Amino acid sequence: MRKALLRIIDFFYPPFSRWLSLHTFRYLVSGGTTAASSIVSYYIAYNWILHQKSIYINFPFLPKMITAHVAALVINTACTFLVGFVLNKYLIFTESNLKGRIQIFRYAVVFFLNFMINYGMIKYMVEGLHFYPSISQALITVFLSLMSYFLQKYFTFKVKKV
Repeated sequence: MRKALLRIIDFFYPPFSRWLSLHTFRYLVSGGTTAASSIVSYYIAYNWILHQKSIYINFPFLPKMITAHVAALVINTACTFLVGFVLNKYLIFTESNLKGRIQIFRYAVVFFLNFMINYGMIKYMVEGLHFYPSISQALITVFLSLMSYFLQKYFTFKVKKV
């Protein structure tokens, strides 16, 4: 499966070979796939699952009301975590000699950091600046994707010198 996916990705590489290394191109395709799945899953969660309505819950240690755009972010996060980790570990950063449990822990740390930044930015953009939630999420995803590349390459999936 990995080889087949890499052949498909590599087929589209030649026009970009002057500007990007093959590894960077593969990461961009993987990140683009993750970002696209994030945007689509957010849209589906916000519009079709939640119908743009807030959720009212009665559970200890949680707020009584969770706004629709934040609830959609939570749903979206679960999907994006799985897609992103699998693509990064098995398709892009296969040279990493860190153990899988270390990689998933580090990935979770970076992912949580992204989630908190995402949460803060979506609250600010939707409630403070009154941007439309799906457009806000798309802009935030582009910013976080760039930041994530460096964190994944040099922290989560780094190659330890032996």
